[in-house]
Amino acid sequence: MATKDYVKRGRAPKKPANNRRKTTATRSFPIKWAVIAVLLVGALGYGLYFLATSDPAPAQAPVTKPKTVKPQVAKPAVVAPKPTIKPKADLPPKPEEKWRYIEELENKEVKVESKKEQKPTRPYLMQCGAYRSLEQAEERKAMIAFQGLTSQIKVAQGEKGKWHRVILGPYPQKRKAESDRNQLRRGGIEPCAIWYWEW
Repeated sequence: MATKDYVKRGRAPKKPANNRRKTTATRSFPIKWAVIAVLLVGALGYGLYFLATSDPAPAQAPVTKPKTVKPQVAKPAVVAPKPTIKPKADLPPKPEEKWRYIEELENKEVKVESKKEQKPTRPYLMQCGAYRSLEQAEERKAMIAFQGLTSQIKVAQGEKGKWHRVILGPYPQKRKAESDRNQLRRGGIEPCAIWYWEW
């Protein structure tokens, strides 16, 4: 294979540079848009002028001073007697009411017995968890303390072993226990159950 001599060959003639850049054409003043803007402004001005001249403001009546009027004594009015309508002879007699509830209800007395609020026989407690380990129960007790309530841990022996119950109370009324349960629920501590206090 023959070797080529690149040195003797020389450089290729330069091609004319093809400037492909888009030249920004100088734009002339947009006469069409200027004419449209002038027409719109003129139409707006004419509309305002037409509204101002077509409905002139009502002329104000001259203010007159009120005249002093002497009080007049009212004369008693003569009341004419109302003419009585005589029933025609051909009308049938007025039928009797077959319902007597109006007369019966006028004299009837209704007695309503109010229910007395029954006081609970024993106080209530609220349990907010039962845990196997004392550490979990202590953690729940601390979360309840952050809500401003005091709780205690009661150890109970069940069928499945020892349980640490976190309880609040005793509450003399169930309403107070429900109020505290709602406060704990707002703090993200749930579920809490309300039961009778066990001695």
